[in-house]
Amino acid sequence: MKQFAVIGIGRFGSSVAKTLYSLGHDVLAIDKDGDKVQEISDYVTHAVEADATDEEALKTLGLRNFDAVVVTVGSDIRSSILATLLCKELGVRFIVGKAHDDLHAKVLYKIGVDKVVFPERDMGMKLAHSLASYNILDYIELASDYSLVELTAIPEWVGKSLGQLDMRREFGLNVVAIKHNDEILISPKGDDVINQDDVLVVIGKNSDIRRLENKTLD
Repeated sequence: MKQFAVIGIGRFGSSVAKTLYSLGHDVLAIDKDGDKVQEISDYVTHAVEADATDEEALKTLGLRNFDAVVVTVGSDIRSSILATLLCKELGVRFIVGKAHDDLHAKVLYKIGVDKVVFPERDMGMKLAHSLASYNILDYIELASDYSLVELTAIPEWVGKSLGQLDMRREFGLNVVAIKHNDEILISPKGDDVINQDDVLVVIGKNSDIRRLENKTLD
């Protein structure tokens, strides 16, 4: 069991806090809005009304003892930066920051955040890809040039082996897993056959993934 603190209980922060708690971890939810604190109090270990930009208030919470602190006040950049700086000064071991844009992310990294997330941008990206190609179920950007996608098998793939499809040669992509019903085949072999409704987990360059997306629209 780990201990997490989530600063800022908006929609994203609330989702993070509730999910961590449901996974069996201790979760401290922090927000200056008393109504939000009251709403989440039954779904986390502790919920505290406090201003995360107030150094004395944060000191009393013992954040340095937590495994990680998630700062999700991304829409208020000033408060996000101040809360993050205070967490660093208090000796927090691992900090995750929610960023509003790339400039905000750069500032967070400069002041010592260990990981930055872009919930709105990432969800917008996933939605765009799912709309552009109905076969795309999920899209995760791993780096500026590489991504991982989940896509349902198109009819012409069904009954063929990965060796016959040879996605590495045709698209420059690697199939890292195949989902069939509730089963997941990790590192599939060339003789593994694609079944109807299978989901392929594919990794590669964004340009190559776009070519595959266009193929699924043919």
